[in-house]
Amino acid sequence: MASLTQIAIVSRKGIRYGIYAIVLIIIARFVFNIGVSLYKKIFPPPPPEPTVAFGKLPKLPFPEKERPENLNYVLETPDGKLPTLPAQETLYFMPPISSSIDDVESAKTKAQALGFNPDGKPIAEALKNVYIFDKTNIPSTLTMNIITGIFSISYNLNADPSVISGVPPASDLATDQAKSYFVSVGISSDFQQGRSTTEFLKLEGGNLVKVDSQSDSELIKVNLFRENLGLNKDISSVTPDMPEANIWVIITGNRTIISAEYHYFQVDQQKSGTYPLKTADEAWEELKKGDTFIANLGTDTDGQITIRRVYLAYYDPGQYAEFYQPVVVFEGDGGFYAYVPAVKADLYGAEAESSE
Repeated sequence: MASLTQIAIVSRKGIRYGIYAIVLIIIARFVFNIGVSLYKKIFPPPPPEPTVAFGKLPKLPFPEKERPENLNYVLETPDGKLPTLPAQETLYFMPPISSSIDDVESAKTKAQALGFNPDGKPIAEALKNVYIFDKTNIPSTLTMNIITGIFSISYNLNADPSVISGVPPASDLATDQAKSYFVSVGISSDFQQGRSTTEFLKLEGGNLVKVDSQSDSELIKVNLFRENLGLNKDISSVTPDMPEANIWVIITGNRTIISAEYHYFQVDQQKSGTYPLKTADEAWEELKKGDTFIANLGTDTDGQITIRRVYLAYYDPGQYAEFYQPVVVFEGDGGFYAYVPAVKADLYGAEAESSE
């Protein structure tokens, strides 16, 4: 029969070896998990095939703009190379807008919330859906499409320059005011989470010109873009008039909003599909051949365009389109912007639907 001393020794050894075993299991599991993680990074599983959920797509609704011939493009990105674009990306459905018997009253209510007289009227006999509203004794007008809800606010500074006084607010304060302005009148959309840009302006010779510093300015313009979307929610948007957004305001030194644009159409994030994309090299070749939309020619007028950035973005047309689609953006010196449709060329060809 084993003595108590022998039993104690065996028990201690059992406990010690048990602890060793537990530690080894933990270490082995940790090493295994790291190994699996590294393997997946080095040899990632192939993504699922693009769904092509909407079939063939209508062409992107690029507006007509003057485009010079014989432009010469030079690629000078930070590393001198084109980026590697994702093989596929998400497209989103944009629901059409239908008219309602309440459109006129809704427009008048919104106009009043924006500070205008609610007794608006059609801007022209041929444009019965577009109403114009004014302010009493103030040279400001609101033009609104009563069906789509898009609107424009303008102010005649030549008739009343007294509204400009002092230095405008700093960029962060102006951005907060711009977002709050739309929320206060019942307009709240995904641009609240999107990126924003600002530029300082000054009135010279009856025109607004850009200045470099807040201290030299009289006004500040705030551009509000849609929230980032895509498979990883990291793709921002561009517009037909970059660097101007489809939603913007101009604010004076006394914090008055004297001008604004609101061109927004809903994106249904619950209705989407993935589509295969062109490579950056394919898009680059299309750009050089002239198969592109030039949103902004910039200040370089000698025909020599230096491209500094190439990236993927969603094209936000500022008008109704069936789908919210990506483009390859070529951004260059002097404010140059050009877009090439990002989806593979053989997936275009459907007839576009229209909306009021």
